[in-house]
Amino acid sequence: MNICDHAVVAMHYTLKNAEGAVLDSSEGQDPLTYLHGTGGIITGLEAALLDKVAGDQLTAVIEPKDGYGAIDPSLVQVVPRSAFAGVESIEAGMRFTASDEQGQQQSVAIAAVNGDEITVDGNHPLAGETLHFEVEVVSVRAATEEEISHGHVHS
Repeated sequence: MNICDHAVVAMHYTLKNAEGAVLDSSEGQDPLTYLHGTGGIITGLEAALLDKVAGDQLTAVIEPKDGYGAIDPSLVQVVPRSAFAGVESIEAGMRFTASDEQGQQQSVAIAAVNGDEITVDGNHPLAGETLHFEVEVVSVRAATEEEISHGHVHS
């Protein structure tokens, strides 16, 4: 079966940045399984996998617009240390879950600490990165009606 919308795909992958550093990999783990066509993986990789079959291996270079997007400067903000009530030590690189004015939660990274001013970055950690994937398609099957209606794979 070819990979198409509503196909359940299992794949092994290695993700590298432009410098060749490994950022993520399924090596030594179960394959990543997702429902194709539902946004479960980044659009660029989903497009590269379209029409592939079990056993196929591919290399895909995904530009930021088809990955995690460009860096959005509006997601970088300076907030007072008081926004981190109950947190004794705050250092660059730490990650927190924050709520915006509408109550939406999002992950933010501490970009800088300058006294009582904390710079937080709400961009995805891979925003702005060109992503290099090496992929092996392990299996492809038709999704069940329940998987399609729920929008994700059931084990």
